[in-house]
Amino acid sequence: MNTSQEGISLIKKFEGCPENNGICYSYLCPADVWTIGYGSIKGVKEGDAITKAEAEKLLIHELEEYEGYVNKFVEQPLDQNQFDALVAWTFNLGPSNLRSSTMLQVLNEGKFHEVPQQMRRWNKANGKVLEGLERRRLAESMLFDGDPSWHEV
Repeated sequence: MNTSQEGISLIKKFEGCPENNGICYSYLCPADVWTIGYGSIKGVKEGDAITKAEAEKLLIHELEEYEGYVNKFVEQPLDQNQFDALVAWTFNLGPSNLRSSTMLQVLNEGKFHEVPQQMRRWNKANGKVLEGLERRRLAESMLFDGDPSWHEV
């Protein structure tokens, strides 16, 4: 399964892509990690810059990796919204957190109704609850449930 445009829209909304005249510069995210484009962190360092078009291509390329983690670790069949929400969550939090999460455990036990609550628990960076992460987790959990009003979060 691949991420739909809806899932990509959620990631773009919450990752953002800070730019100046079509150039995206690296920045420190709230977790103090150098980031560029739409949340890319691999090999990013202070002073890096890419074009907005490069940021778009980088996101699509990296999504293939995160889709792979969801496809590998999730043992239950998913609908498109559920898949998109899990890829967005994993893109933000990483495959190690997915693999070790209670969220994955309850999902693989078929307890789909518990997944949104488990998603929303992951709202901290450096031990502090962040409003942006609370909003993102809410949107992801709403998308998981197929609620189109996630766009309003």
